[in-house]
Amino acid sequence: MIPRATYRLQFHAGFPFAAAIPLAPYLAQLGVSHVYASPIATARTGSAHGYDVVDPTTINPELGGEAGFRELAAALKAHGLGLILDIVPNHLAVGHADNRWWNDVLEKGESSDFAQLFDIDWRGPDPALQGKLLAPFLGAPYGEALAAGDVRLKLDEDGSFAVWAYDTHRFPIRRQDYDHILAQGLDWFDPADPEGRARLHALMDRQHWRLAWWRTAGDEINWRRFFDITTLAGVRVERSDAFELLHGLPLRLYAEGLIDGLRADHVDGLVDPGSYGRTLRNRLARLREGEHAYVVFEKVLGEGETLAPDWGVDGTTGYDFMDEVSRLLHDGAGSAALAGFWSQVSGRPASFAAEETAARGQVLLTMFGAQLIAATRAFHALARHDLATRDISRGAIERALIAMATGLPAYRTYATAAGMPDWGRPVLEQDVEAAQGLAAQWEAQTLDQIAAWLKGEGEPTLRGEAARRWQQLSAPVAAKAVEDTAFYRYGALLSRNDVGSHPARFAASIADTHAAFAARSAAFPRAMLTTATHDHKRGEDVRARLAVLSEVPQVWIEAAQRWRQLNAPLRSGADLAVDPGDELMLYQTLVGAWPLDPAERAPDGLAQLRDRVAGWQEKALREAKLRSSWAEPDGAYEQRCRAFLAALMDPARSAPFLGGVSEFVDRIAAAGALNSLSQTVLRCAAPGVPDLYQGAELWDLSLVDPDNRRPVDYAARQQALAAGRSPADLVGTWRDGRLKQAILARALKAKAGNAALAAGDYLALPAAGPRASSVLAFARRQGAQMAVVVAAVRCAEALLGKATPMPDADWWEGTCVALPAPFAGAAFENALDGARAGGPSLALEAVLRQLPVAILVAGD
Repeated sequence: MIPRATYRLQFHAGFPFAAAIPLAPYLAQLGVSHVYASPIATARTGSAHGYDVVDPTTINPELGGEAGFRELAAALKAHGLGLILDIVPNHLAVGHADNRWWNDVLEKGESSDFAQLFDIDWRGPDPALQGKLLAPFLGAPYGEALAAGDVRLKLDEDGSFAVWAYDTHRFPIRRQDYDHILAQGLDWFDPADPEGRARLHALMDRQHWRLAWWRTAGDEINWRRFFDITTLAGVRVERSDAFELLHGLPLRLYAEGLIDGLRADHVDGLVDPGSYGRTLRNRLARLREGEHAYVVFEKVLGEGETLAPDWGVDGTTGYDFMDEVSRLLHDGAGSAALAGFWSQVSGRPASFAAEETAARGQVLLTMFGAQLIAATRAFHALARHDLATRDISRGAIERALIAMATGLPAYRTYATAAGMPDWGRPVLEQDVEAAQGLAAQWEAQTLDQIAAWLKGEGEPTLRGEAARRWQQLSAPVAAKAVEDTAFYRYGALLSRNDVGSHPARFAASIADTHAAFAARSAAFPRAMLTTATHDHKRGEDVRARLAVLSEVPQVWIEAAQRWRQLNAPLRSGADLAVDPGDELMLYQTLVGAWPLDPAERAPDGLAQLRDRVAGWQEKALREAKLRSSWAEPDGAYEQRCRAFLAALMDPARSAPFLGGVSEFVDRIAAAGALNSLSQTVLRCAAPGVPDLYQGAELWDLSLVDPDNRRPVDYAARQQALAAGRSPADLVGTWRDGRLKQAILARALKAKAGNAALAAGDYLALPAAGPRASSVLAFARRQGAQMAVVVAAVRCAEALLGKATPMPDADWWEGTCVALPAPFAGAAFENALDGARAGGPSLALEAVLRQLPVAILVAGD
């Protein structure tokens, strides 16, 4: 039941189940054991990702419905492949007119059978919202939208009455108002007539919802959203009835043997992820006794944070592994020069921590004011309940919570009505310490008291509500401030700004990486390992290439300075000015995504790249919230940036620049490719379950979504794999990506045929010699079986300007990896190229003669 390796597929109307069926033989030949499917429940029409589910009880007809899914499962099973499903327990899509449960709540209010499904505060502090749900779906202030006729009463085809906003969002009318409407007629409520407008307003004022401008949501919304997305409403999966409603479909599919496990999305949005995980595990265990369903959680771990040991899951989806490998590929010696150059040119802080703190403060107050108010209310009620704490004011609590949300080193704490588990206390203690440095001196007592409440002091019911409100504030603040703001503001080196990453910790030593791998082997040996996802901001090979700049910071700095000077005429004058930080990030993005194929550097190929980068550019500018934003797009500035990009990518205007970028990329590309090959082998051989993102078996030079969800050319990939070429034979043609695919396939084959690689103990192997800092080596051992994994890292010194990603054999001279007894002297065969090695230690000039990576299996 435990996957050997998974392959992530993004299903949508343009890539339904039927499109995946012909891929089954290819995926089996590639070496994966399971398809890892994006959400398949019925989502909003036209959804490109499936996370906007409107009906979790049915399979999306756009994908092929249940019949199509069963055909897919049968086709995969015929080739020895299973299925893992991505599910969405945190939220459902609302607004529009397609969620029947949401519509029922809008029509009936608290009396709806689904009123407790959604996380709505029906009795909050706002008198205007007592028993009502704020509906902040208007594109303009309420009075303005009403006067413009954007809000109208209509008779729907099913005979029901509803108010429609922009003919998009439906708001059902209470049944008790029908007689009045029928008696007067629809024209009586015509908003084009001032009196009709007044009557329409009076009608709406009697409903269980209150229409509002979308901008009111941050301060006044009385229901939980997914981050700040008003079309995604939080659900109360902690309730047993809600759990069964939301999980009936995947549990049924598991019971029937159609799937082998689940990936749960965004568990930090849940009240108690631990209780949820244990409930899910128990439900699955009862359905198929004696079998272990594979369950992983999408969880971003903070710096130094570990996954809870008692959640009943096999691990995370692998963002932590992605960060560990990224750190390994980066050279810490280049950090100061890169940060200094960034700060000098951009005028932004050299420290990522400074950007994160500023972003947290901004996001907290501008996007999540309503959640801050709710959390403050809950803690204040807790304070008032006890004579010892009754004088802690609401204002003091609010200031303390602001400091805690700003300094929190993780997404959230995990307090419940029962208190704080021991494993979660270090994060809380770090948070209080950081908050004390951000808050006024006299708030220290309040901070300590909040920590004491979260650890278990105080009345349990009030304490549980306060903990819930706090965690529903801190998690979205962290997500929006770090990943969706600071990552787009800080550009010292963009390869360290990706989901799950901690840019403040720029690099990791060989020893640190061994420690991380060993810890996962001990605690979560079946956790998912990924280096590319549907959420990544840069493809795995973009990051691997940009990591090279950490080894040669001066080479990058000189190139960027040269390009800035060369391109000065393209951005001179107030109507052409582009922020220097935006310019530097653009250059890094072009370097990272620059094609390796000469044909793609021709004018048509550059035009396609320009359009892809333009999509990234718009998103980057708006997420940064500095010169533009989603809430307040600065069209003039965005147009200047687009014009600058267009000029840069125009061969008629920027031939010297384009030639310079090509030369620069060619200079570092081999080192970037080596990083990628090592990353690939480590993902396959380190403790855990390797996950492959669709299409990334060849070079993945994608950017942020939707670029990373473009159609995949599977015909080319099938043809390349079917050729069966040895990786060693493909080194000379490495630019087409077949080398990466061949190494991946052989690594997975070795995993399938070698129990030690699949589940063996982890042993760090020390390297000695002049290149010891450029190799990571470890053994996986199970009983009498052992495999040794060797991966070259940070080899730019040997590869700048080289034609292939292979350091010369003599570069490794004198560097060796010691073997543990009793395998010292054993004979090994490299599963990647068939070469043999042995002796008391492994000489790297022999082991890495044909490839920069090796998986050595002990044999005769």
